[in-house]
Amino acid sequence: MKHFSSLSVVLTLIAGPALAETPVHSHAAMHQHQTKDARMPNEPGQGAFASVQEIVELLLADPKTNWERVDLEALRLHLADMDNVTLHSSVAVEPLADGARFTVTSGKGEVSRSIKNMVLAHSLEMSGTFGWKLSAEEIPDGAELTVTGPAEDASRIRGLGFIGVMTLGMHHQSHHLAIARGDNPH
Repeated sequence: MKHFSSLSVVLTLIAGPALAETPVHSHAAMHQHQTKDARMPNEPGQGAFASVQEIVELLLADPKTNWERVDLEALRLHLADMDNVTLHSSVAVEPLADGARFTVTSGKGEVSRSIKNMVLAHSLEMSGTFGWKLSAEEIPDGAELTVTGPAEDASRIRGLGFIGVMTLGMHHQSHHLAIARGDNPH
């Protein structure tokens, strides 16, 4: 019986402080609690949400942020365009001797608008990268992107395909920050 009493005292000493903790109710307190626990996940669970979260942290940390111009809704809409183009479009590829022509379409109005927004802006931003020429034009259900370069790059262009070409360049991150700050990066 004495052994049981000692065990009870030890368990009380160990578990007591943990049981005495008050539940976390505020978002700020929860964040403070989470940062102390190295076992917590880092990802917020959804890519677009994580992108916005990252931009918000940068804006909050920058004392020069002009809060009158900040437009996180524009960033959210841009991220929706990225999602539509990445996941909800159809791509037909026409191989060219010096690259490829990608016809990107969708039967849905919102996705077609996203395709036009993304492809036209990306072709302007990225043309000349790697010595490649990117040109785009609107078509009824989307856009057509033509990517050409030196003959030795033709297989690379076709191998990357439409979505690979769309990912080229590390301009997306600065582009997202510019959109959130209320600038027009296009």
